[in-house]
Amino acid sequence: MRSPSEPASIDPDALTPDDYRALGDFRHAIRQFLAFSEDGAKAHGLTSQQHQALLAIKAHPGPEPISIGDLSRSLLIKNHSAVELVARLVERDLVSRRDADADRRRVILALRPRGAEILEAISRRNLERLNDGADILVEIVGAARRAARPSR
Repeated sequence: MRSPSEPASIDPDALTPDDYRALGDFRHAIRQFLAFSEDGAKAHGLTSQQHQALLAIKAHPGPEPISIGDLSRSLLIKNHSAVELVARLVERDLVSRRDADADRRRVILALRPRGAEILEAISRRNLERLNDGADILVEIVGAARRAARPSR
């Protein structure tokens, strides 16, 4: 036990105010971008989740077209929620769905021309916003990397 006159030991791995500030700034920047992106989706009559679905369909990296199961995993939602989401997108003529040739249980998705057009408009706006804030994001990521230094 230390005496009251003895200084408290300083933990070299303790988080600093700068560490917390970096985390706060990073979270704030993400929230700002998400709010901006949500506003862009709303301007095109989409919910944020519908926009995310269109983007996931377009950005799907697999050699096979994206399936509803792939979409649910990409959006971190349950399969039945993805089915409902896709039904709303199909109803608006933004997405098409069909049974896979090789496995009739698998439903694959594709953007319809109108969905691709809306996604491109939202994506252009979002990329411009990211470009405008790129310097700030670089600083925030650098601060986050410094804050995430390995523990000893």
